[in-house]
Amino acid sequence: MNNKHLLSVFLFIIFTQYSIAQQSEKKFGQNEIMQDLEYLNNSLKDAHYNLYGYTSEEDFSKNYQSVKKSITKDSITLLQATSIFQKVISVVNNGHTEIDFPGASYGNYAYSGGTIFPLEIAFENNKSLIRKNFSDNADIKIGSEIISINGILMKDILAQIYPQVSAERTYFKNAKVEMISFPRLYWQVFGKQDDFQIEVLSNGTINKHSIKAVNLIEGYEMKRTEVLNAKMDLKFFNESAYLNPGNFSGDEQKYQSFIDSAFVEIIERNSKNLIIDLRNNAGGNDSFSDYLVSYFADKPFKWNSKFTLKTSQFLKEHTRKYNDTTDIYFQNILSHKDGERYNFEFDEYQPQPKQKRFTGSVYVLVNRQSHSQSAVTASQIQDYKFGTLVGEETGDFPTLYASQFQYTLPNTKIAVKVSKGQIVRVNGSKNQEGVIPDIIIKDHLLDKEDEILNGLLKKLN
Repeated sequence: MNNKHLLSVFLFIIFTQYSIAQQSEKKFGQNEIMQDLEYLNNSLKDAHYNLYGYTSEEDFSKNYQSVKKSITKDSITLLQATSIFQKVISVVNNGHTEIDFPGASYGNYAYSGGTIFPLEIAFENNKSLIRKNFSDNADIKIGSEIISINGILMKDILAQIYPQVSAERTYFKNAKVEMISFPRLYWQVFGKQDDFQIEVLSNGTINKHSIKAVNLIEGYEMKRTEVLNAKMDLKFFNESAYLNPGNFSGDEQKYQSFIDSAFVEIIERNSKNLIIDLRNNAGGNDSFSDYLVSYFADKPFKWNSKFTLKTSQFLKEHTRKYNDTTDIYFQNILSHKDGERYNFEFDEYQPQPKQKRFTGSVYVLVNRQSHSQSAVTASQIQDYKFGTLVGEETGDFPTLYASQFQYTLPNTKIAVKVSKGQIVRVNGSKNQEGVIPDIIIKDHLLDKEDEILNGLLKKLN
C-alpha cells in the first residue's frame, strides 16, 4: 500500500488546514452570520456571470429567505455556518459556483477521535451501490444496493445532502458526492453517529445489517483512495501507448517536460495507437491541456469557440487587490463597465513540429469524474476530430459557467468560488449535457476493475 499516494488529499484537508480547523471551536454570533449571509447574497448577484442561468430569480430569492429565517441561534459553529452558506449557493445550480466541503471542521473532528460511516457509495442507474466496505461485516457485498440507513431511505438522505453540493444536475451532484465521499457528507449533514441499521438489496433480497462507525483516520482515511487520483503515467500495451497526463495544474515546467519525454518515447516505439486518460481528473488550466493536444493536433486549434466574461464592481475590487493589473486579461476586467459582458479572444494554439507529433489513432478515456478543463479538453478533441472518445458521459458540461475567482466572507472567512465567465465548447453547442463519448463503456463502481481501458484494448486487439 502506497500510503504517500493514498493520503495525499487527506493530508491536504487535515494537516495543512489544522490551524484553520481550530476555528471550528469558535462560535459566531447570529449577527455575524447574518452579515456574511447578506454579503454572500449581494456578491453573487454582482459578480456571477449569469446567476439565474439554471435557476429562477424567484426560486433563488425564496431559498435565500428560507435559509435566513432558519438562523435562530446566537452561537453557530464554523461547520454549521458552512452548511448554511452552501444551501444558498447550491441553488444557483452551477458546479463552479460553490463553497467547498468543510475540510477545516472535518480536520478538527478527525483529531478529536471522530468516527464515520464505513461504506462508500457509487451512483449508477438511480441506485446507491456499495463501492467500498470498511466495516467489520463481511456479509455486506461490494456492488449491493443500499436502501436505507437508520430507517431513512437513501433518496431522502440524498435530498438532505444535495443542498450542500453545487452542480448543474443530479447526475453531476451524484458524481460530486462520490468525489467528496458519501461518508464525509453524511457526517456533515447528520453529525456523529456510532451505530447504523442498514438495509441492503443483494441478489433480489433485502437484508438488514447492524454496523458500527469506524475511526475516521485509521479506519477510513488511511484505507481509501481519493476518487480524483489522476497522476502522470506512461505505459505500453503492445502497439498502444497509454498516457495519463495528470491534472492540468501544478508545476507547468515539470508537466511540459513529462509530456515532451513521453511523446519522444511513444514515437520511438512506433506506437500505432495513443490512449489518453482524462478520467478521475480535477481539470485545471488550458495552457496545460493545449500543450498536450499540440502533440497530436494536425492544425491550429482553440480550446473554446467563445469565452465571455462579466466584470463588476466586486470583481474589480478583487482584481486590484489580488491580481497583476498590467496583464491584458485583468486590464480588460478593469476597463469595461460594471455589469458588462465582453468577449476575450484567445490566439490559436499551434501544433508541435510534424517530426515531434504523434500521427496514429488517438483515443481519449473519460468518465463522470472528468471535471472542468478535462471535460472541456475532451470536447475540444472530439470537436476537432483529433481523437475518439471512449467511456461514459462526463458530469461537467463542456459549455459551462466557469472561470472561477475566490473570495472570503468577512466574518467567518469561509471561501466562496464564483463563475465570472462562460465557456462555449469548440463546436458551439450550448446543450445542457456532458461530453458524450463516441464509444460508450460504463465505469462500474469506479473501482480497480478497469472496464473502460480494458474494453478499448479489447476492441483495438
